[in-house]
Amino acid sequence: QVQLVESGGGLVQAGGSLRLSCAASEDTFSSYAMGWFRQPPGKEREFVAAIRWSGDMTYYSDSVKGRFTISRDNAKNTVALQMSSLKPEDTAVYYCAARRSSYFPLIKRAEYDYWGQGTQVTVSS
Repeated sequence: QVQLVESGGGLVQAGGSLRLSCAASEDTFSSYAMGWFRQPPGKEREFVAAIRWSGDMTYYSDSVKGRFTISRDNAKNTVALQMSSLKPEDTAVYYCAARRSSYFPLIKRAEYDYWGQGTQVTVSS
């Protein structure tokens, strides 16, 4: 059982930046594909970004491409989401997700086995 804990959410003005972090309990973290999803108010949870187990490949939704960067540190069992040029429509609860897999990219909710509790990001206009 992998435990995922997100941190770094908060309130930021449009155009600002925020860095989310997700810490994993699993010692074999480097075997896991990781992803970030978000759930805007009143909407379905949607894919944001994914990173391969090795960290050498990343994939983004069109809505965040060029503004967000996903990265991981397998030595520290963490994955991060650096968010820049934030827009009010980025307001959502952000979740990290994990699946022990070498397949890439994983972009559907059903493809992930483990989820964090989420962290709120609010972007004011």
